[in-house]
Amino acid sequence: MGEIVGAGLLAHVPTIVLPEADRLELNEGKEITLVTGLRQLRQDVFERDDYDTVVVLDSHWATTVEFVVTAQDRRAGLFTSEELPRGMSRMPYDFPGDPELAHNIASFADRHGTWITAIDDAYLPIYYATINLWKYLGEGLPDKRWVTIGVCQTGDMEDHLRLGRALADGIAATPGRRVLLIASGALSHTFWPLRELRDHEASDPAHIFTPEAREADFERIAWFKEGRHDKVLDTMDEFWKYKPEAKFFHYLMMAGALGEHACTARARQYGAYENSIGTGQVHLWFDRPADGWTGHGPAAPAAPNRHPAPRTPHSRA
Repeated sequence: MGEIVGAGLLAHVPTIVLPEADRLELNEGKEITLVTGLRQLRQDVFERDDYDTVVVLDSHWATTVEFVVTAQDRRAGLFTSEELPRGMSRMPYDFPGDPELAHNIASFADRHGTWITAIDDAYLPIYYATINLWKYLGEGLPDKRWVTIGVCQTGDMEDHLRLGRALADGIAATPGRRVLLIASGALSHTFWPLRELRDHEASDPAHIFTPEAREADFERIAWFKEGRHDKVLDTMDEFWKYKPEAKFFHYLMMAGALGEHACTARARQYGAYENSIGTGQVHLWFDRPADGWTGHGPAAPAAPNRHPAPRTPHSRA
């Protein structure tokens, strides 16, 4: 039986992969703590031997008629970002995938009333919400498998929680698998307009787009540190006013896998809460509590089969 041994809500901003001189120039001569935080997280968690696969819940990869999980034996190539090719250009990546886990996750779609397809196409695009974190946390660890699941742009909160439930069941159904989950994305996520944003590139939270967005982020960070995932989930309508990245679907998928309202895991923070041209960024890591993610044992209990089997979608956009 597989298990989830750790999980994190992590920032992937392009700044972290810029040369150090450029980072210092943008941040008033100081290193951004999103960089130092990832370095420490690698030492504390990702260089350990108690896991074998990382599943990234990627806020930049938006599908339309189904969820997609990568199922290649290996992914390798050069990555150039269509969004910021000046800062992310021809970045090499090379890591093993986990086809067995990917297909097991997809096999639980019907049980949870959703659609999930495992895709092993070598030409499937990859996004920097995965690559930038792999550069810090996976590069140089050649035996660690990495898998990515995208958000679904036509889905809502319930759909992404259902994906998380299927993810947990797929992990549990994979013998011996020990998995780390990464919800890769930001908190509040409104950029400064182009003609203004160069005045707001420093990491100081004073540059967050509005004071209200900053306070909403701080409130949720405090709840995460208290293990109050229930409060985060119960106030999503309020948080959506501040446009969290990808509607916070990356976190909702992770929450669905960890027990949702029953999850009691407390976050520890790596680095500071920082600005990125108006958006709120933070690294929060959740170790599995000794009594399980929900306080009911070593792993989150499997979700009950309370949804009808879905019809196979026939349309493709």
